[in-house]
Formats: sequence, C-alpha cells, structure tokens
Amino acid sequence: MAKSTEPVTIKKYANRRLYNTGTSTYVTLEDLAQMVKNGEDFVVYDAKTSDDITHSVLTQIIFEQEGKGQNLLPINFLRQIIRFYGDSMQMLVPRYLDMSIENFSKEQNNLREHFTKTLGMGGMGGIGGFGMLEEQVRRNMEMFDRTFKMFLPNGRDEAPTAPAAPAAPQAGDFDELRRQVADMQKRLDKLGDGGKKD
Repeated sequence: MAKSTEPVTIKKYANRRLYNTGTSTYVTLEDLAQMVKNGEDFVVYDAKTSDDITHSVLTQIIFEQEGKGQNLLPINFLRQIIRFYGDSMQMLVPRYLDMSIENFSKEQNNLREHFTKTLGMGGMGGIGGFGMLEEQVRRNMEMFDRTFKMFLPNGRDEAPTAPAAPAAPQAGDFDELRRQVADMQKRLDKLGDGGKKD
C-alpha cells in the first residue's frame, strides 16, 4: 500500500531523454504532463548527479504548454511573478500560490457548475459567474494577509500593508477576464450558428 503512495522516479539523462523507472520506458514531457493530470506523483532526478530537478522539469512542461498557445498564465501575473524575484516578499509567494491553487482546486467543482449555469444563459450571462471567483480571490487575499502577519513581530502589521498591493491589478485582471469570457461566448455563439447552417 505504501508503494502506491510513493512518487514514481523519473531519470533525466544527458541526451535530455526522460526514463520512467516505474514502467521501464522512456517518456516525453507530454507524458509527464498527462501523469500530472491523472494525479500521478513523480520526482525527476538528474541521472548523472542525482540532483532533484522536478521543479525545473515541471516549469519546462508549463513553458511548453504556454508555447502551444494554451495561455493559462495572464501577462500581468507573469510580470508580477518576475517582480517578486529578489524581493523581500519572495519567500511568501510560493506559500500564497500554494494556498490559492489548493483552495481553487477544492472549489473547482462549484466554480464549474456555476460557470456552466451562467454561461448557459447566453449573451452576457457569463459575467455573473465572476461573483464567485471574486469571492474566492478575496478569501485567498485574507489567507495571504494572515500568512504575512505571521512573519511580522508580535503578529502585527507594522510593515507597509504589502498584501494590499496585489489588489490594484486584480480589478484590471477581472476586466481582462470578463473581456475574455465575453469573447469566448461570442465564439461559442458563432460556432453554434455555424453548426445550424450545416
């Protein structure tokens, strides 16, 4: 039983080939991406140095997915992440992102159901689904604020209110997200109209 919970070991060789020791086969980054989607855990080691290179391989998978035009990460988000490198808040960012994505994952079924209902209304009905998303972001910011205060003396917010800083881009992000949903709705409407003509 313990065997099933242990991550699969992937070895990366100098020729950039990836070897799955669990299945004794060579795999691609796409195979690893599918493993992640299937909920299979793995760790990637450099075959020569035995260094754990899981982080860089997962980052490479994201880079390849983004390069294929599947732009999941908004430009403002990418810019903000770059700004955090070397910043005093850098150590808090991974924890905040972990908590945010974990909460988002837990709520994804509710969000899917809500978006399906609102997008199913047609027209601008999809925009109503942002209330739930905004509420989730608000809860994430509250958690971030609590986490930030844990690192301050006596748990007080004696430093400048850093957690409030991300609030400014959020409004723009929501406007952009609303625009994208509206564009998506138009495309879906066009596809629906096109299907009727055939």
